Amino acid sequence: MSSKTWKELEIGAVLRAATSLEFKTGDWRSERAVIDYSKCIDCLICWTFCPDSAIRRQGTKVSINYDYCKGCGICANECPVKAISMQKEEV
Repeated sequence: MSSKTWKELEIGAVLRAATSLEFKTGDWRSERAVIDYSKCIDCLICWTFCPDSAIRRQGTKVSINYDYCKGCGICANECPVKAISMQKEEV
């Protein structure tokens, strides 16, 4: 498979089954998830629910890879201590 970005794919074409990690799709978002580490309890719920594998885990610590985050807000919605907020994307 050639290295194509999502913008270069033909509409409706599935070249092969894969995860979103093969295509950087972070430029779709209008809002970005931001973690307040002073509130984070390291529960990993955000990592579990992220549909795009944009939340990375290093032990019990998490970080967001904005190359893949589409700004869906699922992580912020599922966070039990509201340590993740959605903030307007700066262009």
